[in-house]
Amino acid sequence: AVTEWLSKQGRGFRIGEAVVPIVPSAILFDLNNGGDKDWGDSQPYRRLAGLAMESAGEDFSLGNSGAGLGATAGPLKGGLGSASVVNDDGVTVGAVVAVNSFGSVTMPDSPVFWAWPFEQNNEFGGLGCNGAPDIVDLDYEVDLSLGANTTLAVVATDMTLSKAQAQRVAIMAHDGFARAIRPVHTPVDGDTVFVISTARKPLADPVADLTKIGMMAADVVARSIARGVFEADSIGDIKDYRSL
Repeated sequence: AVTEWLSKQGRGFRIGEAVVPIVPSAILFDLNNGGDKDWGDSQPYRRLAGLAMESAGEDFSLGNSGAGLGATAGPLKGGLGSASVVNDDGVTVGAVVAVNSFGSVTMPDSPVFWAWPFEQNNEFGGLGCNGAPDIVDLDYEVDLSLGANTTLAVVATDMTLSKAQAQRVAIMAHDGFARAIRPVHTPVDGDTVFVISTARKPLADPVADLTKIGMMAADVVARSIARGVFEADSIGDIKDYRSL
């Protein structure tokens, strides 16, 4: 549905008179969260993808929106989160994350987010932290089925990046997962980061600037993960963060 929409808009890789949209994609598994999934021959995915493309814009809802609607994050309701930052050089890095992790985004027996050191303007509650727990262990039970969990992120910057440079930013952005989720990158997670560039500004220093972008990417990913859970609402028996 996404490639069809882009093709109709004339957007994609041009080969002569033809336009070929190239769309990397990933999915998260959210079918074990209750509700009626008996759609028969009329599965809603293509329709929802079309609606998402038509309504795409700078302003969008977080929490139970888009890919975050059926997501879970450990024992809590997961969701869609986003954050961005502009550094002193005017470089922008932003992220959108769908949080459907096996690991928890909060410390054991605490409402404090693992990502608390990176919070800006009380965007996920402003609780801070009085110290990390002495022992960190799983304090909940969830489905350990392979492929049942994943956190998906898109990181965007206005700096011009080659494919190799974008891959490096993606590698560094994964550190944001580790800052916000514990445990992370488990055998039952399929965590993925996509990186895109609007190519509005050149890299003045390919090493130093790329390092700064990767560092910023990890920070906004961590913030986005916490915001996605903070903004989510309960669905059925899956309780949201504010129910803690």
